[in-house]
Order: sequence, then structure tokens, then C-alpha cells
Amino acid sequence: MKIIPIYIEAGVSSFESPAAEYKELNLSLEELLLQHPNATFFGLANGRSMEGRGIFNGDVLVVDRAEHISNGAVIVANFNGCFVCKIIDTDKALLLSASDEHKAIKITASDDFQIEGVVTVSFRLHKKLPTLLSCLA
Repeated sequence: MKIIPIYIEAGVSSFESPAAEYKELNLSLEELLLQHPNATFFGLANGRSMEGRGIFNGDVLVVDRAEHISNGAVIVANFNGCFVCKIIDTDKALLLSASDEHKAIKITASDDFQIEGVVTVSFRLHKKLPTLLSCLA
């Protein structure tokens, strides 16, 4: 796959196509999106608690297990047997939502908690992909 590094307007104009003169980069989507391919997995966002960070229900999350976990990072974690996508506050041991509708969750010693990775990219599908959805059945 070849990537054409251009900005694409959502509106319609009568100007010449921006792709008329472009520089072609020989990058695959894998090279572009995955810094650590062997340590990366994909997930689907479920719910609205991360919309403030641009992650919407049904978005695909690219989760990197090798990425450094820093305070304020968007992470995927296993919290008491449930996979969650939250903002990590490493200083206060909190899981934060990007929505005022959801309260912060304190991580305690009695919780079963494991960070699975850092969300490095999220993207939205505009058409359902049967192969992706078949994984969830």
C-alpha cells in the first residue's frame, strides 16, 4: 500500500486535485501504525467514557504492550476481570474517564489490575468489516 501524504478536505471545491502533484511514500499501514508489531493488538472501544479523548463507541484501538506507560496515557487494562480503556493517573493510582459522567476509579491492592498496553492510535470504521466483527461473535 502506498501512502500519499496530503490533507484531504471534507468539503468540495473546484480547485485542482491535491493529489495531482504528490510525493509517494512507500509505507504500509503496519509500518505507519505499529511501532512494535509483535507487541501490538487491536481492540474495539465499547461505550462513551473516552469521547473527550476522541475515542468513540466502536472505534478500533491499536494497543502497544511495549510502549512506556506514562502518567496521563490512554491505556487498556484488565481491571477485576473486565477490559477497560481509561486514562491512567500513575501518581494517584486512578483510572480516569474522559467524560464528566464517569467518576475516577481508585486502584487498590485488593483489585485484580494489569495494564495490557498503551493506546497509540484509534480509528473509526465507516463500514462494518465482517472479518473484524467475526472475532467478537
